[in-house]
Amino acid sequence: MQQEQLALICQQVVLLAKETGKFIAREAAAFDKAKIEYKGLNDLVSYVDKETEKMLVEGLREIVPQAGFITEEGTTKDLELQENPLNLRWIIDPLDGTTNFIHQLPIFAISIALMQEDEVLVGVVHEINRDECFYAWKSGGAFCNGAPIAVSPAPSLSQGLLATGFPYYNFDRINAYLSILNELMRRTHGLRRMGSAAVDLAYVACGRFEGYFEYNLKPWDVAAGVLLVQEAGGFVGDFRGGKDFVFGRQIVAANASYEELLGVIMEHWIHD
Repeated sequence: MQQEQLALICQQVVLLAKETGKFIAREAAAFDKAKIEYKGLNDLVSYVDKETEKMLVEGLREIVPQAGFITEEGTTKDLELQENPLNLRWIIDPLDGTTNFIHQLPIFAISIALMQEDEVLVGVVHEINRDECFYAWKSGGAFCNGAPIAVSPAPSLSQGLLATGFPYYNFDRINAYLSILNELMRRTHGLRRMGSAAVDLAYVACGRFEGYFEYNLKPWDVAAGVLLVQEAGGFVGDFRGGKDFVFGRQIVAANASYEELLGVIMEHWIHD
């Protein structure tokens, strides 16, 4: 796709995310915890996730009708067999930070990415509570609410604040992960656990965090944020330093301290 096409698509997605975010904000004000559902161990979902996803899918089908979908809540099964000659796919998390939403913690977001093959072309993360919309398109730069953003200039971990996530299932590698945390606690300004991978990546892109790492992830958690970081001048990889970070279930994203952060992770992590 041409730059002009991607820029237009991105702006349309931004408008859709902002409009759909109003629904989430209204529901957050009076959410009933009795309506919580469980997809698995500590894996929560609500009617808000599902209804938001339906709204997004409907809107995105109008923006790029030929694109397929990968969605968290599985509302697009009837669309999976449609022809897709350009191999375009929307990757959607309708409410990244569902547990925060349910517990009324004000960090949750809509995350939308458009991919072609293994390349992210458009990424939008709309954080509902601060009404901040982060967006980027391939080779077009990264922005928040219309202003250009860039990763932090801090050159090393010793000057950095990092974000991560704690596993809520699949605890097989918890000791290796705790070893990583142990070292990073000593070498950085601190670690934060925000509860939304999409927001973590957006905050790396705009310089609030110097880096972020996590495992047990899904593509809808990270696809949009990956492009934000890259277009903001940052670096992204998996726990081996490779490129399998959208579908590989693990990610490292950072500013110029990327290699240093990756080195700590590779020293302690146990690979398959």
